[in-house]
Amino acid sequence: MLVELAISDLAIIERTTIHFEEGLNALTGETGAGKSILLDALGAVLGQRVSSDLVRTGAKAARVEAAFDLSGEEGPRVVEILESYGIEQRLDEPLLLSREISSAGRSSARINGRMSTVAQLNEVGAILVDIHGQSDHLSILQTSKQRSILDRYARLEPLRDEVGVLVREYREVRRLLEDVSRGSREREQRLDLLRFQLGEIDEAGLASGEDERLIREREILQNADRLRQSAMSAVEALVGDESGAVEVSANALLRQAEHRAADLGEIDETAQGLSERATELVVLAEDLVRDLRSYADTIEGDPERLKEVEDRLDLIQTLKRKYGGSIDEILAFREEADRELQQLTGAGFDREALAAREAAISRELAARASLLSEKRSEVSMELSARIVESIAELRMGSSNVAVEVRQREDADGIELPDGPRVHVDETGIDEVEFMIAPNVGETLKPLGRIASGGETARVMLAVKSILSAVDETPTLVFDEIDVGVGGRSGQMVGEKLWSLTERHQVIVISHLAQIAAFADKHFRIVKEPREGRVVSSVEELDRLTREEELAAMLDGVPATPESLANARAMLQRVYDYRSRGMRKEEAVS
Repeated sequence: MLVELAISDLAIIERTTIHFEEGLNALTGETGAGKSILLDALGAVLGQRVSSDLVRTGAKAARVEAAFDLSGEEGPRVVEILESYGIEQRLDEPLLLSREISSAGRSSARINGRMSTVAQLNEVGAILVDIHGQSDHLSILQTSKQRSILDRYARLEPLRDEVGVLVREYREVRRLLEDVSRGSREREQRLDLLRFQLGEIDEAGLASGEDERLIREREILQNADRLRQSAMSAVEALVGDESGAVEVSANALLRQAEHRAADLGEIDETAQGLSERATELVVLAEDLVRDLRSYADTIEGDPERLKEVEDRLDLIQTLKRKYGGSIDEILAFREEADRELQQLTGAGFDREALAAREAAISRELAARASLLSEKRSEVSMELSARIVESIAELRMGSSNVAVEVRQREDADGIELPDGPRVHVDETGIDEVEFMIAPNVGETLKPLGRIASGGETARVMLAVKSILSAVDETPTLVFDEIDVGVGGRSGQMVGEKLWSLTERHQVIVISHLAQIAAFADKHFRIVKEPREGRVVSSVEELDRLTREEELAAMLDGVPATPESLANARAMLQRVYDYRSRGMRKEEAVS
């Protein structure tokens, strides 16, 4: 449920905060006061696209924040999604969404103060709020929307999802069959290439890091004489040589230093440490001599081994040019080529196996799609009757409505049991269309072709009230649902909106006093000049100011005693109605 909406520097709204409650929340005000801007703000914080033109003139950025109570049925689902984003959220704590739109065109989003993406806002927002704008009711004119309405009413989404999975599998196996039939020559050429590449790589018997080891070995083999000579020269510098060319060796000097340091220690006890360190130097020098001689003995020039190493490095370099910049990339290429080879030689390219699989999926798809179609047909008459009943309650007259379920023959479609081939997609085999006859004696015609704007809006409201029992979205927002609705029908539209509050929080922007009178909480949007500019603000109304607002909606301003009396009578009529038809939770309390 939406608890609070805070807006700053958005269009003509400088700064305002609205505290919503359960039940029906109504927002009213004169034309141009900023009612639709509130919807723009809510849409922004729910991840919808917004323009930088909405930033208030002179401001660097606009900011919208919304707080939601997650104690309802939607809470666990929202928490699960947030956890997938790495965001912690408890059910007993409010969820905070925010959106900032800069005048430079940049936009940033946050969830509980943490940087997020607009897509994440949108995913969470779609669960929390369902917004019906001034033209959104036109979506009900689309046959795809009408099919979704029927499926939601009949709770057929799981079965439709099963059909969707089968349709995707069916399309994939048919695509593979076509590829096998159309591309046999290309496939054989590809198989030859893959087998050659795998054979060449396997024959090389590469090991990860092998080239680096070989490069180090080649460096040693190429410089064997120099390495051996340097090691022995170091030995001669330490101990001298047999020819006596080195008159004074490092070892001899170190031993002299050791003797002198020992003399120091014999006379001065504090110098014994110096003597010990001199002895350590002598021992280290002797160890170094042994290690240098051992190293020189291991270095041996081997022209044959050098040629083997260079040939191996040439082979590896050739494979790198073909398959990747390193041995690891070559091996990865080999794994991918092997997978492709297995695919091209597996059951996926066996014509008979594919044909058998296509036939099996086709039978299963036909059975599940037929079951879905039967269930749609069974419930279509019930939904039609419910819509007719709800429209009558909205005083649209004696309109007749039928939900038509039909199939379209398609030579490339799915063959039904004991039936023709029909078109199939991920929603099944049915085309669903709402047919309406607005007046008695008229022929049923498609809703999208004959319904007026007001009729369409009320059909949408009628359908929404019917679907409210299966709609899990906690907050429903209606922007000027009263378009094309007169005062006579306004009372019924108000009753219908209030009935939705049994399972939802409802927010409505309206011009009709008859609708606003049903609100559990009423807000007035006021536009006024301030410091040479127009500023819009939102006021929460009490009983007296509410009567004034309803009177203004009925008869203009200033309010007259007669219009105020009418407003009071209207509110009393609503209170009486609500006391007779309390929401379930009120009756329990």
